[in-house]
Amino acid sequence: MADAPTQKFGLSDDELATGPLTYRDGLFRDQVVLVTGGGRGIGKAIAVQFARLGAKLAITGRNEERLASSKALLERCGAEVIAIPMSIRDPEMCATTAEAVVARFGRIDHLVNNAGGQFPQAAIDFKPKGWLAVVDTNLNGTWYMTQAVAKHWHASRQAGSVTTIVAVTDRGMPGMAHTAAARAGVIALSKTLATEWAPLGIRVNCVAPGIIESDGMDNYDAATVARYPGMNAMRRMGTVRDVADAVCYLAGPSGSFVTGEVVTIDGGGQVWGDFWAVPKPKWFE
Repeated sequence: MADAPTQKFGLSDDELATGPLTYRDGLFRDQVVLVTGGGRGIGKAIAVQFARLGAKLAITGRNEERLASSKALLERCGAEVIAIPMSIRDPEMCATTAEAVVARFGRIDHLVNNAGGQFPQAAIDFKPKGWLAVVDTNLNGTWYMTQAVAKHWHASRQAGSVTTIVAVTDRGMPGMAHTAAARAGVIALSKTLATEWAPLGIRVNCVAPGIIESDGMDNYDAATVARYPGMNAMRRMGTVRDVADAVCYLAGPSGSFVTGEVVTIDGGGQVWGDFWAVPKPKWFE
């Protein structure tokens, strides 16, 4: 991609592994957390947070090298870890992944649907292949993984929690219509499942990050990234740890009476903001 940023974004592995913790030591001791997309960015930060709080981790992703690096970091934090290369677009892979985690640890307590992806483009220019790839990953993949884990909970009569990373969609996402459509679908799905699965003891929530400084920023051009800090009321980007804290809040005892919710972490962008993932037309200047 032209004009890729030269600076590195997000927290380093050392900062993730040794920075301050919001929650008490051992909060998730002996609990099993499955984090999809755990090889980099927000997903890795979430996995590290759970590891430092005592959880056993299962992480998934398509890039085996990144998964191996993330696994080593989690083990450095003292966690027992399984890393599974897979694609959430494949429902059979989702089912076998859930089975592998249960076979290794005996259970799954929390599912964090973090895996996803998108690219900035004006909607008028979308090709069918690009549209389908984003919707298939963000909407269908999330559903495949969620149902696969929920079936284990249902069969074993075990309670569990699902937290899905979505996006702030209420005001639209100019330049990312494909992911706005998919993430809004996930939000509606999650609210529906929260009701259907409440009798099963399964809580279902979402976390909607705004503009977060992570290594995923390396995929965007410098001009786009330079605009991001001014797109919310706090005039800055959030950190991956901000998102990880929200996920742990929902998964922990603090979230025991929370289901069907969307926790927004966006520096006030939903109440005051001007998000454009592509250059803003002069019409709006």
